[in-house]
Amino acid sequence: MAFQDSSRPSEEEAFYVQCRAAYLAVFRSSLTNITSKQQLCRVLQQAGRNPSQANLSAYWTSKTPKLTFDDFCEILKHEKKTEEAELVKAFRKMDVNGDGYITHSMLEKALTTGGEKMTEEEVNAIFSLADINKDGKLDYTQFCRLLASTVERCQTVALDKLEADAKLKRQNFGSQSYSPLKASALSLEAAHPAECGLMLKRDSRSRPSSARSRRSSLSNTLTMTPSSSVSSKVPEPPGLQEWHHSFMKGCFFVEDDGSISSPQYQLHIPQTTSTYITIQPLSLAHRPDKSSSWMSVDTALFVVSGGQNKEDSTLVGFTESKDKEKYVWKGELSAGTYLLLPFTSGCRLKKQSKKHVPNKSVELVYKTDSGDLDLTKELREVLSDIFETIDLDGNGLLSLEEYNLFELRTSGEKCDQEAWAVCKENFDMRKNQLTRQGFMELNLMEATEKDGDPADLWITLESMGYNCMLELVEACPFQVDVYCEASQPTVQPLGVDSGPKLLNQAILRSITSRTGAKALRGNENVFIYTYRGEHRISSLVANKTNQRVTVHVNNEQNRNCCSSRGMSVFAVEIPARTKMVCQHVLPIDENQDWTYNCMETVLPGT
Repeated sequence: MAFQDSSRPSEEEAFYVQCRAAYLAVFRSSLTNITSKQQLCRVLQQAGRNPSQANLSAYWTSKTPKLTFDDFCEILKHEKKTEEAELVKAFRKMDVNGDGYITHSMLEKALTTGGEKMTEEEVNAIFSLADINKDGKLDYTQFCRLLASTVERCQTVALDKLEADAKLKRQNFGSQSYSPLKASALSLEAAHPAECGLMLKRDSRSRPSSARSRRSSLSNTLTMTPSSSVSSKVPEPPGLQEWHHSFMKGCFFVEDDGSISSPQYQLHIPQTTSTYITIQPLSLAHRPDKSSSWMSVDTALFVVSGGQNKEDSTLVGFTESKDKEKYVWKGELSAGTYLLLPFTSGCRLKKQSKKHVPNKSVELVYKTDSGDLDLTKELREVLSDIFETIDLDGNGLLSLEEYNLFELRTSGEKCDQEAWAVCKENFDMRKNQLTRQGFMELNLMEATEKDGDPADLWITLESMGYNCMLELVEACPFQVDVYCEASQPTVQPLGVDSGPKLLNQAILRSITSRTGAKALRGNENVFIYTYRGEHRISSLVANKTNQRVTVHVNNEQNRNCCSSRGMSVFAVEIPARTKMVCQHVLPIDENQDWTYNCMETVLPGT
């Protein structure tokens, strides 16, 4: 395989190096989170952008606790770089005399209505700096040229700093590329650090050579074919329909930080028995005209015995085989209680980027001919889907426990027995459980109380994974089926993510138990495990040293693959004496061959 010339980086790599340079000019580390809208604006400006208040508010909402370096990179992709010509064009619109000058009041208006609003003192300071002739007027063409060159010099200094300071090279750059690029031909003297408010620390140590880096690398190549998942399918047991059966529904949700949550379950087996367990995305069949994009989401189920903490737990098995959308495990379970932990890799279910958000939205309520408010047909269909999803036991009714999973998801609060009694008086119920009609009535009441304002309804819909076109894009309903030959199984929900650490431990054990470890060359205490399943490849890094290690991962040679990281080049930081999942990889087109060709490298100095 031919190696790419390191002196000619790819466009993607160059972009992320520029992201890091801007980020590290504002923060000490790319592991530091952005904690305010002001910080976001500052680092975007460092990257040569001038975001509007509207854009900033879209990126940083009232629900945003923080943004990571990865989030910043994604935002930067959608923010156009401010060009000198665009600045001049904007100022020219304010030049009422057409003489190439604007007054102080005009400048103040421009700088307090776009991007980050400035104070009067800040405007005065800029005007005094830009009013070179001290005649009370600003030559905006010269000012724009000065502004653009200053931004360029600041970016150049940041790139030089990234190249010069070896300590920055040893940091974990979020989940992005590692190798810094050389600064542009503009000399350091032409962009003095003081002009950009930066402190530049020179370091005489040179960049490690590519040859030395490769001595600490490991390359894995696996070619997968569609037929490989056919020959080893777990056959359905004969007479399965006669076995004892129990099922439970659930849903994967993408959280604001990009993580994925779901309910977890307790399985009770009264006596030793052959068991057949499946998990698959749930088809909402009463909307056949609507696309069900979530049906392509990969799912898995881990069966764990023991207590509800990772020290006491034992991985019994997991659904390795796949039959269409169904993922299967078959084995013998002894009498006892087990945990069922649903999982999806994040390759196909992930946070939607801003560019995929539609500009328009669907109407949720309307006024009837009599003047009463009612829910639109589109909203009723979606609410029916939501009812179907949270009706975990599939009996067509919502118990208080099922309804509270919905309430916790959408409002963060639980409905107590007293409030449930009020619901019983006002909405259609049967056997102390809410019917589908009652669920519609409840949502209509909320809309009526707000005089038709759909704001709370939108909060509910977004919390359940729907976008403004009522498309389910950040959630995946699923169903777990348990068949036992000799006894009746019982499945009960435990709550949403009652044991995320337990799930993570089960994933780690599933990888290490199915494949051997390979040490990175030159790092005998850092190991890579690469699990090759029928439909998924997962890699894990085991750091057996007494210090943290940062591993650079390059997927650029992959073919027909999508990674849970969402990028082809990234880095992961593994604490001392710790195992950590590096990535999960799936085929983009399951009907075509796919090649996993990954190179993992320990970054120098870690």
